[in-house]
Amino acid sequence: MLGICSRASRATAVLYGVFCHSLFLLGIGLAFVAMYKGMHLGFVRLDTGWAILLDSVLLLQFPLLHSFLLSGPGGRFLKSLAPQKLGSALSTTTFTIIASVQLIALYGLWAPLAPVWWESQGVSRAVISVAYLLSWLLLAKAMADAGLATQTGFLGWSAVFQGQKPVYEPMPIKGLFRYCRQPIYLAFALTTWTVPVWSLDQLILALWLTSYCLLGPIFKERRYRKRYGEAFTQYKDQVPYIVPKQPQCPF
Repeated sequence: MLGICSRASRATAVLYGVFCHSLFLLGIGLAFVAMYKGMHLGFVRLDTGWAILLDSVLLLQFPLLHSFLLSGPGGRFLKSLAPQKLGSALSTTTFTIIASVQLIALYGLWAPLAPVWWESQGVSRAVISVAYLLSWLLLAKAMADAGLATQTGFLGWSAVFQGQKPVYEPMPIKGLFRYCRQPIYLAFALTTWTVPVWSLDQLILALWLTSYCLLGPIFKERRYRKRYGEAFTQYKDQVPYIVPKQPQCPF
């Protein structure tokens, strides 16, 4: 037990929860719509030079800050973003808040660099749109298999509301994690390529985020190796990194 199940801590938990889930839904919604339009939402319009500068910053902030928050110093920073006695318990919630703000910035503030190259129509648009939706559903499934409470920030604030310490899910090995070790990153990369509208902006975004999805999990797996030891080593030896295959293990 946290020993801090007071009215004030409950109110703080609810405030963080509402803020977290509102930003999360906004970030996901912007990402869905922006890529469906080929990164041509049009909220921000700038001259080419300024657009390149802004978009470069938006691209860099996502992997750099995301990776920092998953490091030791980043974890301490997350704890500092909530009242002292609640910082540790709320860290998954504050992480989701920041990640959501990053998504909102990337997709909401993106300044288009060039006109649309190609936009599907008719039957082809319907087929591609279904593929796009399925990519997002695959992402949702992967997040659920990894532990939806942690992925959405629910774990932190709900534990504080109940006056308990967060109980983290075990190492994910079920569901899509039986086929590859990084289904979340795989599904996220797929969302960038199954779009019905293509532009220079979408191509840059797809190449950049796909590169991150291929390289970012390397550092994640180093943390897993330290945290889970031999259990992760055995899992790693039997399940491929990101290209799925039929499972050969009893996970």
